[in-house]
Amino acid sequence: MAFFSRFFASADKTPLPTLEELMAERQIPLDLPGLEPFKVEFQHLRAAERVRWADALAESVAHGWPLPPDWVDAQFDLRPEVVPLWMAERDGRYYRPFIEGLAVRILACGQVIPEPWLTLWGLGAPDLMDRAMDQLREASKDKPFQRLPTGIYQGVFDDGQAASRLLAPELWEGLFPGQNTFVAVPSEDRILIAPQVLLPKLVEAITTSLGGPGRRIAATIYQRVHEHLLPANLQDPHPMAQPQRELRQSDLAEAYRAQEAALPAELGHPAPLGMLRTQQGRSVSLTTWQEGDAVLLPESDLVGFLAATGQPLGIYFRQTLPRISELHGTPVDIWGPRRLRYEGFPTAAQLERLECFATPEQMAALIKGAAQPAAHRPTPAALASQAQQGALSAQASSPVPAHLRGLSLGVQSDD
Repeated sequence: MAFFSRFFASADKTPLPTLEELMAERQIPLDLPGLEPFKVEFQHLRAAERVRWADALAESVAHGWPLPPDWVDAQFDLRPEVVPLWMAERDGRYYRPFIEGLAVRILACGQVIPEPWLTLWGLGAPDLMDRAMDQLREASKDKPFQRLPTGIYQGVFDDGQAASRLLAPELWEGLFPGQNTFVAVPSEDRILIAPQVLLPKLVEAITTSLGGPGRRIAATIYQRVHEHLLPANLQDPHPMAQPQRELRQSDLAEAYRAQEAALPAELGHPAPLGMLRTQQGRSVSLTTWQEGDAVLLPESDLVGFLAATGQPLGIYFRQTLPRISELHGTPVDIWGPRRLRYEGFPTAAQLERLECFATPEQMAALIKGAAQPAAHRPTPAALASQAQQGALSAQASSPVPAHLRGLSLGVQSDD
């Protein structure tokens, strides 16, 4: 009988942690606003689940997030939301990367959900996203895209979340049968669709939308390729290759601008990112590094160096900076695109190790020209002559990317 008693005797069970104990350990008040609907579900959780539940609650409180709405109500008011990737990283709510530069979040009752809400609801992110997509498709039924006088199509929806329709290509991919389809979401309240032949009109519409009141999403043009959505990558000599590159570059510049405000002043000076037009008509990204405090450099194509007095020292290809072994860049711990923190400043001898894009004289002319009316700026011929004297092209054996080799300085337009 002693043998069988081992099977039928119940072992002592570890008591489940109570709500009061878990809340006290995390210094959370029991009368927390919005907690009452979740107390009933808490009683059905196992020990490990209760601990995860309490941790999620503590994380929400620590970040100042409200508790989620009751799932009974929230399950009928879900939507996906497309936002710039840097914004999703900055806000710290739940998100998943979508395509280059974009991320997808989930709205519940109009609020962006943080990850702890998933634990408090007892749901997984894939299941919640599926529900949100189903509701998006249902809300989009019988609401056709509008054909504009230019021939392109736009989608504007009552919920103000037109950009989220980028996630549902079945709504728009058939607008131009048999043609390459291009799509853009310049603002949260607008999605634009065009075939390749109407790309100039699409660029115009994107530029107009970026200046509108809606929250900016992306200037980048995307293309539907074999059931996949990718950034458009038109190559020279296609007439729209350069405009689509500039739109894509403007998204990176926008991310760096937003990031500047969040960088602690004690880290150093956040170098701004700008654009420069080359003699060949290609736009490249440029930042400036002035002697003095530590600098936080963005990942630009070019770096313009300035002495402490403001004297131009030349513009160089950023990819060749590692040749100055005495200077070490440290990654900055910040959301958004990458920055490196540099202390010190290169000497004249160290700058000679880098590949030059513009001489000090050319850089001075560029700065002077930017401050002058367009009529008084150096002519393209004059700048081209300077470029030949300055030996600006990068060599094939250098770390400079192939698409930047051989570029030289050109006249800069007003924009």
